[in-house]
Amino acid sequence: MSQHKTLEFWFDVGSPYTYLAWKALPALLERTGAKLDLRPMLLGGIFKATGNRSPAEVAAKGAWTGRDLKRWASRLASPFERNPNFPVNTLVMMRGAAGLRERDPQALPRYLDAVFDGMWVKQLNMGDPQVLAGVLSDAGFDPKAFVAMVEDPFVKESLKHDTEAAVARGVFGSPTFFVDGELYFGQDRLDFVEQALRTA
Repeated sequence: MSQHKTLEFWFDVGSPYTYLAWKALPALLERTGAKLDLRPMLLGGIFKATGNRSPAEVAAKGAWTGRDLKRWASRLASPFERNPNFPVNTLVMMRGAAGLRERDPQALPRYLDAVFDGMWVKQLNMGDPQVLAGVLSDAGFDPKAFVAMVEDPFVKESLKHDTEAAVARGVFGSPTFFVDGELYFGQDRLDFVEQALRTA
């Protein structure tokens, strides 16, 4: 088993399946010894570029998804609640992720823990700047510094560039994983991801 493979995790926090993948990743990384490369992208931009759309836009699929998410959360022993504010505009949150990836990558996992928890456990309206500021403050971030970071033209361009790069590599939704250049889509494909990480 290689201890040096990298797992690229392309994500938008607005996806509940991406939250479940995030909760499953620590154990997977511990089992495989892989290095995690966090790659923020904007799902709205992905959908626009690829013609894909949210399952919630298809009534029957949306109803099924609600049940499926509960099943997966139970299997993973992860707390999960449907967010009544869904869909939430994640632009600011994803700019925050992009900015931290560039400026303070060690803090990015803590940021994602807080944002995912607000979205998919506490059922908060994370698109509301005041709500987001409260979540960030509770997690040890300075909300004023965060606002300055997400308004930085470089950070805005970074997220736009990475979203375009994701589309160019075949990404059409979140979560998407790459191992050795191979794309795997969906939290329910983590068995294949783990197998790829274990392959020499």
